[in-house]
Amino acid sequence: MYRTHTCGQLRAEDVNSTVTLAGWVQKVRNLGAMTFIDLRDRYGITQIVVEEHSDEATKAVAAELGREFVLQVTGKVIERESKNPKMPTGDIEVAATSLRILNRAVTPPFTIEEHSDGGDDLRMKYRYLDLRRPPLQRAMALRHRMAHAVRTFLDKEGFLEIETPYLIKSTPEGARDFVVPSRMNPNQFYALPQSPQTLKQLLMVAGYDRYFQIVRCFRDEDLRADRQPEFTQIDCEMSFVEQDDVIDVFERMMRYMFKEILNVEIAEPLQRMPWIEAMERYGSDKPDLRFGMEIHEITPLVKGRGFSVFEDAEYIGAIAAEGCASYTRKQIDELTEFVKRPQVGAKGLIWIRLDADGNVKSSIDKFYTPDELKAIAAKCEAKAGDLILVICGPKFKALGQLCALRLEIGERLGLRDHAKFAPLWVVDFPMFEWDDETQRFYAMHHPFTSPKPEDVEFLESDPGRVRANAYDFVCNGTEVGGGSIRIHDPKLQVLIFKVLGFTPEKAEEQFGFLINAFKFGAPPHGGLAFGFDRMCSLFGGADSIRDYIAFPKNNAGRDVMLDAPSAIDKAQLDELYLDLKPVE
Repeated sequence: MYRTHTCGQLRAEDVNSTVTLAGWVQKVRNLGAMTFIDLRDRYGITQIVVEEHSDEATKAVAAELGREFVLQVTGKVIERESKNPKMPTGDIEVAATSLRILNRAVTPPFTIEEHSDGGDDLRMKYRYLDLRRPPLQRAMALRHRMAHAVRTFLDKEGFLEIETPYLIKSTPEGARDFVVPSRMNPNQFYALPQSPQTLKQLLMVAGYDRYFQIVRCFRDEDLRADRQPEFTQIDCEMSFVEQDDVIDVFERMMRYMFKEILNVEIAEPLQRMPWIEAMERYGSDKPDLRFGMEIHEITPLVKGRGFSVFEDAEYIGAIAAEGCASYTRKQIDELTEFVKRPQVGAKGLIWIRLDADGNVKSSIDKFYTPDELKAIAAKCEAKAGDLILVICGPKFKALGQLCALRLEIGERLGLRDHAKFAPLWVVDFPMFEWDDETQRFYAMHHPFTSPKPEDVEFLESDPGRVRANAYDFVCNGTEVGGGSIRIHDPKLQVLIFKVLGFTPEKAEEQFGFLINAFKFGAPPHGGLAFGFDRMCSLFGGADSIRDYIAFPKNNAGRDVMLDAPSAIDKAQLDELYLDLKPVE
């Protein structure tokens, strides 16, 4: 062994012990008579001292050390004269009797410390160096502990961990597939799984009534902070269950995770909020409940007063920003510019200010009396000192814009505390959503989700009215997981395909294997999948999932460290019977 102890292990009780450490040189401080070396591994940092009376060979090695050299140290543990209470090893240091350079290093392109001076692109290019930094090490350790906790809980609940294939059939409903050409089957392609959805349903047909898998999934989608082209799910399925049964098991799992990993108690039972209520109160199907500032519809209160912007609007909604009546015109203009950004898409912002002295002022006070403005304030549950902000337009579009505004103000007011958790279940989703461009319905969840039994009669006559037996686990404004009770009746599955615009031939081509399997006795079943990367970032208090993935992609879906994707040889293309089309 190259070491007897790690760099985070030694304490005061180890004084007078002879030890050998190995790690990377964090820092060298040459004070003339003495040289101090901070030696680092993933367990911590230990200070090494090369003293004035050390032998010449040891001093010579110390003199040539640089950052990130790989070093082996043998020496005696001694008590530090000036202790460092900020370091777990701060009571001791190792007086070196021998230094051995195991490998030299060029100067790294950024500092490998708690806070680095490297930008995102640079650190992703040298990800193996970034992973040496304590924040990334803590993130990887957290991910490991969470995976272990998940397996421990589900094992005790009787779930079997079963692997499903990565090379499967393309099912282009939903996100775009990543496709893989087959050399042995010319002009035919596998797809990488967007999720193991149909495969885990087949496991239910096979009699494996409690399945889980911590599994890699692939979706060729545009990226953002909480989305990667390849990601990890905690994928689960259960047989002979109804919605309440699934929610009960995984609510307990999440309560166990919060307690085990963060020592945070989550109240039970969790709130269950219907989709339409979440949309109307928070403008989102993943509401952030860490703070109030709910959306209030004021349409009936403001129509008929001659203000053309309101008269032409389908929906008018408002939020009351607590204590923000003191906002300057510049600050209000900043919020106006925020909602007018293409990502939000509002045409403007109307404000009503409730001054501390009871006076009311507004950008629309020429159309409304003080009493009418106070009535709006009362509807919004605003009080003196609050600022009311109003957006109008098509209902669900305006609600989404109000949601973005609500979250932005919540961020500015410090209301989105990463150490606070407000989980809930969102239920009763619409079964379908209409797309104006293609003039057809799409499954809001996926085509295997069961409708509410009481809504089945509307499947053909009024599909937009049908609610799904679906549920999402939401926390702090993030959808952490989601699932549904599945269809197990082949006749109902065929009907759902019909509503979605599948011809019988197309349904048979894409999903015939599943429909045929159902004919052999499919049990009632349901499940869900948690986004494991998202869960890790939630527990770690981060906005991005990248720090919790060892080797992530950038926003263009590229691995800048490996320089992938990349071109392949003509010989490889020929083996696959592929020709490249010029990029226009």
